[in-house]
Amino acid sequence: MAPTDPATRPRAAPPAAAAVVTAGASAPRPLRWDGARLHVLDQTLLPERVEVLVLEGADDTAEAIARLAVRGAPLIGVAAGYGLAMAVASDASPAAVERAAHRLAGARPTARNLAWAVERVRVAALAGGAAAAHAEAEAIHREDEAASAALARHGADLLEALVPSGRIMTHCNTGALAASGRGTALGVIAALADRRPLRVLACEARPLLQGARLTVWELGRLGIEHELAVDAAAPGLIRTGAVDAVITGFDRVAANGDVANKVGTYGLALAAHAGGIPFVAAGPSSSVDLELPDGGGIEIEERSADEVRNAGGALLTVAGTPCRNPAFDVTPAELVWALVTEKGVARPVTTATVAAVA
Repeated sequence: MAPTDPATRPRAAPPAAAAVVTAGASAPRPLRWDGARLHVLDQTLLPERVEVLVLEGADDTAEAIARLAVRGAPLIGVAAGYGLAMAVASDASPAAVERAAHRLAGARPTARNLAWAVERVRVAALAGGAAAAHAEAEAIHREDEAASAALARHGADLLEALVPSGRIMTHCNTGALAASGRGTALGVIAALADRRPLRVLACEARPLLQGARLTVWELGRLGIEHELAVDAAAPGLIRTGAVDAVITGFDRVAANGDVANKVGTYGLALAAHAGGIPFVAAGPSSSVDLELPDGGGIEIEERSADEVRNAGGALLTVAGTPCRNPAFDVTPAELVWALVTEKGVARPVTTATVAAVA
């Protein structure tokens, strides 16, 4: 039954090239630019340890992105922009710019924000050198902050009528750890929690447990009531009426509204559709790829089998077991009840409505 319209961890050591600063009890922002170097919170260590990596160029920034020390589609775009700007400051020759841009853009292939931000800074660097590259990276950062705030408002306005009991399910981590501002889906939840009490059911997001490690940590710091569920339990909980709506982020959206997001999202969308509740996807317009006709053309990152075989340094299965580890899946547009960006809400999700919020 389709929903009715309400109006009607593996832990990795930091790369040797990056300096590490141990922070105090109060966690710093996930990313800070000091004008010359990039300071990022190492998210592979949360919530047990709070450490900041100091990045100085394209190689260490790409490595931090690839191993998920810095993660979340919007934030990796911002980080990659700064990574290229730092590389250009060291060598602004066209060949060096192209090498650094290629290194960064290839760190993670699925999220559109990464290559999008790198291309913006690359063009600026080739036209105006280091000063232009730095200015463009800083502009991307400011735009991401503004986008987080705007999409949180749009999403909260939409969800307010959709969650009569205040129960929302989310997946992976989409909060202030994943973007420059309050976040995407979790930013929407935080904005709605400013208006009314909520209870959030967070999926743990195997294999790297971004929901269990990061979303729960953020919800606790926000003072939002929450519970954690294993991924396999989520569809059954939706069927029993445990939540009023599901909201997730997205890493890339095709022109027709197909959504690529953290693996496990597709199952939640199917369950929401069958259960007659809205499935909402929220993210910045920079993640919308109007040049891609549908989700069949989205490259899905396949990560190391070790992430599946191990968790927290412990072997979970027989050593050497072959594994599949796609980091993302694609949810067809017909299962997406609404798509939210900083430019507004696409509802219903069609080629025309997606273009209007891209």
